[in-house]
Amino acid sequence: MLDYVKNPYEIEKKSFEIITKELGNKVFPEDEGKVIKRIIHTTADFEYADITVIRDGTLDKAKDAIRKGINIITDTKMAMAGINKRKLSEYGVQVFNYVGDEDVARKAKEERITRSIVAMRKAVKENPYGIFVIGNAPTALFELIRQVKEGKSNPSLIVGVPVGFVGAKESKEELLKLDIPYIVTRGRKGGSTVAAAIINAILYMI
Repeated sequence: MLDYVKNPYEIEKKSFEIITKELGNKVFPEDEGKVIKRIIHTTADFEYADITVIRDGTLDKAKDAIRKGINIITDTKMAMAGINKRKLSEYGVQVFNYVGDEDVARKAKEERITRSIVAMRKAVKENPYGIFVIGNAPTALFELIRQVKEGKSNPSLIVGVPVGFVGAKESKEELLKLDIPYIVTRGRKGGSTVAAAIINAILYMI
């Protein structure tokens, strides 16, 4: 019979021990390190140690926002599914995703734009101070940035980690110019699982 670790807590503990060891001499502030290690744990990709940018003070502000019950908006159902709902329920935080809404689909078809853009417009109207978690759609991030610049939204946090070849890198670089709390993975890498991992890392700190 194969001998392998079956206990989920032991698997996670050992995984983080391996991550810490393989990071070697790379040192991060304590909370930032927890976020970066959680991303690596999710992706098995150590490049995230070099491309993850967390603005100063962001993690404290993010924790405060969650404690206050500020709602979370995601750009995908996958990111929504990956966030720890049990932890969120302790603070009365809800997670919303508008991409599948009928009015969003109709408006996107009429204007010939992505559902992600229309969903973000709706999200901003309903949650102007929300925690925005974008792991897939650069168009969602571009739209949110536009809304911020126009004074229609003042997010408590933007997790900007869309993945892809068209607009992903550029949207993140635009986010880095904003004077708001953000967490970004520069370049093409990211994704819904990365976005969810970042929020979960913050939740586990509270």
